[in-house]
Parts: sequence; structure tokens; C-alpha cells
Amino acid sequence: MAYAANIFNLAHPPGLAYMQHSKRPAACYSSRTRSAFPERTLPTVAAESHSSFPNADSKERQTISSIIPRVNGRIRAREVRVIVAANNEQLGVLKLQDAMRHARELGLDLVEVAPNADPPVCRIVDFGKYRYEQAKQEKDRKHATTKLKEVKFRVKTGEHDYMTKVRHAEQFLAKGNKVRVQLQFRGRENAHQELGFAVLERVKNDLTSMSSVEMEPRKMGRAINMVLSPLPAHRRKRRWTIEAEDLDEAALDAAARSHDSDEEEAD
Repeated sequence: MAYAANIFNLAHPPGLAYMQHSKRPAACYSSRTRSAFPERTLPTVAAESHSSFPNADSKERQTISSIIPRVNGRIRAREVRVIVAANNEQLGVLKLQDAMRHARELGLDLVEVAPNADPPVCRIVDFGKYRYEQAKQEKDRKHATTKLKEVKFRVKTGEHDYMTKVRHAEQFLAKGNKVRVQLQFRGRENAHQELGFAVLERVKNDLTSMSSVEMEPRKMGRAINMVLSPLPAHRRKRRWTIEAEDLDEAALDAAARSHDSDEEEAD
């Protein structure tokens, strides 16, 4: 029985099942145990990025490829359309091995940039520099995302407060944000809606050099709303400058809310 037990232990070392199902890292086990079970070499993320999604449709595969493109020997197509990134020279359709050899001669990498094209399009480029440029473009795209800011007016908004709010709206537009202009009616003001529309018409005219009207003034409940979109940067012409011109968007939002609360307290 002892001999049979030793034979079983050799075939199924103690702790094997535990190690296979445990989430503990290999470093947590003793050196003797680790030596019996060498760590498995995992494939790189780039290799699994496509094979891990066998049921993905073409659009999903294109998204995956744009995140982690195939490079050099990981490209699967037999023929590819090759472009030299340095001078945008088009080498035409080449066999994969010829394209890779051409890239090696230039000391660069062959990167698949359009995997769904027929044949796939590859660029000869420094892969490290390519990934850096892609990350930079993605960062710029996220920063360029348009936000919707809000500036509130009242029928009885004084001239000083009106100019402050318009300047804040101009600053939002200068940063490329949309602005929702809202005018709230209170009490008997609702019986004189034409006064509210007149205020928003004035705002629209004062900001015409910075914006275009995306949504005309529209009555919604007890308020009138209007949405302004910023003009292209080269067409924007500011009419005013404000002391808080260098403030960030958070400071401008806080200033706008402060003026709104001051008006409500005054009422």
C-alpha cells in the first residue's frame, strides 16, 4: 500500500489541484513546489487580442485591431498593401514576406493599420513612435469632447449681472463648449413671456460672433431654453474680456452658479 501511494504521489503531486484552482500567485508557494510545476509562458496581449474574440463581428474586430494592431510576424494576410510612413510612398500590393523584408531593410516595423481592407493596409513605421502618436491623438480627442454648460437669466436680471453672465457664456464658447441659456419665470412673470424671449434674443445677438443657434428659444414648462454651439475656432471673435479669463472651467461654473444664487436671494 505504501508503494502504491508513492507511485500515485509521483503521478499526482500533492497540492497540484490546489495550485491549479487557487488564485494565489506562484511566488506564494515554496521553491520545491514551484520547481515541480514551472510557470506556463502566457502569449502576449497582441497575440490574444484577435484570437480571444472568435465570435466578434467585423466592426468589433476593427475596434480590437485599432487598439492593438498586428505587427511584423503577427500579420496573417498573405498579401498586404504597403505604405512607407516617412514619405507616404505607396509600394503597392506585396507578399507579406517581401513587405517585412523591406521594413527590416529600413530598420522599421510593418504595422497593420487597416485589417479589414482587401488586401489589408500596412505602414512601414517605427512601432514605438506609432503607438505614441496614437495615444496622443486619443488624448487630444478626449480633451476636445464638447461639454454643455448652462447660464441662467431672469426677466429682472440687472444690467451688471446680465453682462457678467454673457461674458461667462462667451468664455464657455471660447473653450469650445456648447451653452444652454435658460430663463426661469416666477410668479406673475409667466404672464409676460414676451419679456423672457426678448432677453434671450438679446443674448443671442450679443454672442453672434462666437456662436450659432443650435436650438431656438423654446418654452418648456416655466422656463425658456436656448442652446448655442461654438463657431469654428478661426471664426470666433470675442467682444469682451473678463477678469477671470484665465480661470478653468470649474472656476467659471462656480462663478456662474454664484451669480444665479445671488439673484435668487435678491428675489
